[in-house]
Amino acid sequence: MSLMGKGLPQAMQERNHEIRTFMPKWGTINERRGQLHEVIRLSGMNLIINDTDHPLIIKVASIPSARVQVYFIDNDDYFGKRLMEKDEQGEDYTDNGERAIFFARGVLETVKKLRWIPDIIHCQGWMSATIPFYVKTAYHDEPSFAETKVVTSLFSQHLDKDFGSDFKQCLEFREGRAALLKDYPDSFDFNELSKMAIEYSDGVVVADKDVNKGLVDFAEGKNIPVLDYHEDFADAYEAFYGQLFPEEAE
Repeated sequence: MSLMGKGLPQAMQERNHEIRTFMPKWGTINERRGQLHEVIRLSGMNLIINDTDHPLIIKVASIPSARVQVYFIDNDDYFGKRLMEKDEQGEDYTDNGERAIFFARGVLETVKKLRWIPDIIHCQGWMSATIPFYVKTAYHDEPSFAETKVVTSLFSQHLDKDFGSDFKQCLEFREGRAALLKDYPDSFDFNELSKMAIEYSDGVVVADKDVNKGLVDFAEGKNIPVLDYHEDFADAYEAFYGQLFPEEAE
């Protein structure tokens, strides 16, 4: 299983699931304090986004108390010396869409290099929102993801600005074509990004009490299984994951 999110990896690790966590190497992360180190065999690939090459750098750190290894997706242009979704003035970065695309493809390419076959990819937060689209389109024939289920968590967080009129074109990769998103407006905003993540997921988790109800209704309208909010989440999540593999329960 491949999961992302605070507390969730450790909870599933304690239930004897193999966990690998991926996250952006935000500029606020102290590499020395976190004992991050670059993994040369995983780094070195260039990802082309918006007709520009962007080097992919992979760094790793361990959380011994949780027995969890964290893979950091890094790139000087998108993450180096930069904050998360907003800059020092509190404004959304204008290239947040590209950053999410880079992160998604960086994660999937790293999983391939690791020769790992995750049963589940659990996406949490806007930065991972393009992963479901890529798993079900551009990477659907890859051995690492042919049988993978994708779960998306919904939170109350949102971004203020849209991702620009060229987001669909930046997203294109292999079979992940812009034409698949013809029902979406050209200027993707946070709500549209969330809907795309939902549409290409096998399950949706309501991770906050005050999640946008319209997104939950959208998932239910697509007949995608939805897990309602649970404060004691670990057992509920594990049971939900099991529902995605009904053939194994027979």
